[in-house]
Amino acid sequence: MRPRAAVVRCHYFRDTRVRREVDALLDLEFEVEVFCLRDAGESSREQRGALLIRRLPLRHRAGAGAARLLAEYASFFVLAMILISWRAARRPFELVQVNSVPDALVFVTVLARARGARVLLDLQEPMPEFFATKFEVTMSHPAVRLVAGLEQAAIRFAAHVITPTEPMRREFVRRGADPHKISVVMDGADEQVFVPSSAHGEAYSRFVIVSHGTIEPQYGLDTLIRAAAQLRDELPDFEVRIIGDGSQREELRALAASLGLERWVHFSDGFVPEDELIRLLSSASLGVVAMKRDRFRDLTIAGKMFDFVALGIPMVVSRTRSVEEIFGSDCYEGFVPDQPEDLARAIRRLHDDRLRAKALTENAHERVRPIAWPVQRRRYQEIARGDR
Repeated sequence: MRPRAAVVRCHYFRDTRVRREVDALLDLEFEVEVFCLRDAGESSREQRGALLIRRLPLRHRAGAGAARLLAEYASFFVLAMILISWRAARRPFELVQVNSVPDALVFVTVLARARGARVLLDLQEPMPEFFATKFEVTMSHPAVRLVAGLEQAAIRFAAHVITPTEPMRREFVRRGADPHKISVVMDGADEQVFVPSSAHGEAYSRFVIVSHGTIEPQYGLDTLIRAAAQLRDELPDFEVRIIGDGSQREELRALAASLGLERWVHFSDGFVPEDELIRLLSSASLGVVAMKRDRFRDLTIAGKMFDFVALGIPMVVSRTRSVEEIFGSDCYEGFVPDQPEDLARAIRRLHDDRLRAKALTENAHERVRPIAWPVQRRRYQEIARGDR
């Protein structure tokens, strides 16, 4: 009989990291049950071979305030705990993995752990920094200190913890976590999936700039649109494509319209299927990662950078501590976060110097090779098996 694993993540299909982890568990011959939120038009239960997806009857509201977010997390916590406990009572899980946020979600596994499950926690984001930056409070705020306490309690509760960057791991340890319990499993595009399509090369007839993923203020897409306004008259062949969805989408549409950029800035109709995303990215001349810089984003890394590297797309990236530590400045054209003028300069430079763009792309590919997803996948599987 195959071993059983449960994976808990609020937004399963939007999270390529957890989907790669689930695929890795399936390759280890686990039967996997995923517990996640249910979006409009989705069924409550979906079987895909050894993978069973159970969607809870809750939806996330984009742009929700603190009270709404707390209510959403609390509702998901209660329903997930009930369902996982019921499933574990019928037949124990060997492994239960919880992907934050929130960190406290790990405690939905309390009864499953009592039935023998090994609990693995994937801390995808540093929750105290996330909370402080999202709600514009200091790290010494009582609510942030409470969140930090919950983070450390979650780490102590889990058998092992994984996280995407070394800066995040160091911060968890600095706050009191056992360094031997935390391993880094980095994000990374699955290079067997992220293969340039036949659309690659279309970019040479038009300079296509892309940014994809969740559309929220922290991702700096307003900076990209304002930079586009500065480039409009000097780069007549350029086009900006923003692919994804989020709470800031309509605001950014309005910003582009107010700057007279309807011909140059285009938005997808929400998130697109993975094969369509790869096709759209493959036609790009340049990928932009325009993250704002703050204490939260100094610890995290944008997974879309790995997508660009896998597809051979040169990158313009805002400089943050984690980006500079993980990639190095010779892998991308950097710019000062939240400064449209500097982003416009960086785009202009790669538009005018295709040899530099090619060299940056080659450097990024060499830098990523030893930390790419095939390497991270093996590390993750060792942890899932309990070998670490």
